[in-house]
Amino acid sequence: MTELASPDSLLGRALLGAVEGAGDEANADLLDAAYELFCRYGIQRTTMDDVARRAGVSRITVYRRVSSKEALVEQVMLREFRAYVERFLADVGRAETLEDRVAVGFASALRAVRSNPLVDGLLRAEPDLAAPSVLGPDGSTLTVIGRFLAGQLRREQEAGNIAAAVDVDLVAELMVRVSSSLLLTPSDLVDLEDAEQLETIARRYLAPMLQPVRRR
Repeated sequence: MTELASPDSLLGRALLGAVEGAGDEANADLLDAAYELFCRYGIQRTTMDDVARRAGVSRITVYRRVSSKEALVEQVMLREFRAYVERFLADVGRAETLEDRVAVGFASALRAVRSNPLVDGLLRAEPDLAAPSVLGPDGSTLTVIGRFLAGQLRREQEAGNIAAAVDVDLVAELMVRVSSSLLLTPSDLVDLEDAEQLETIARRYLAPMLQPVRRR
């Protein structure tokens, strides 16, 4: 997993943290307070004084523990992405077949973003603030997610569940781009709140790209 993370990518660090079990909860009280305020009022309208009052500490204490508002935003987003990845891995881990894992993973990924008021709201309403922390300076989020997914598919291929001729890197990129398009551009045909529909779409149109190996 180490090669998947970019030092400039928040999501890359979240992927590593989720897989390796890393996580620093030293500032949990500040992150909880900031998360609630960001969800309620947005990042731009939330000040460090607001966070201090909500957390029940002084402004000086906040700045002693978190150097800047930008750093606080990054820590909050990192925690949310880590939880998002952990949930995705747990959901996929419970599925028994390749088709099930593709279907559950696709639905889990889309619904996790839509159900998170901070991540979904930030990416929609305040992309300029989200971009530096979430995307990294080079906008590498899709690349990081694609590499992560390709790594998951490569393990399936090595286990004999995916045909050897399949280009898992290409399939992973196609899956990621379909998912990101559905998140960023609302569809009249696809309901992101309908897990059953999302799983059906994944089984019918995404899983076949992997040419799953049928076993007796």
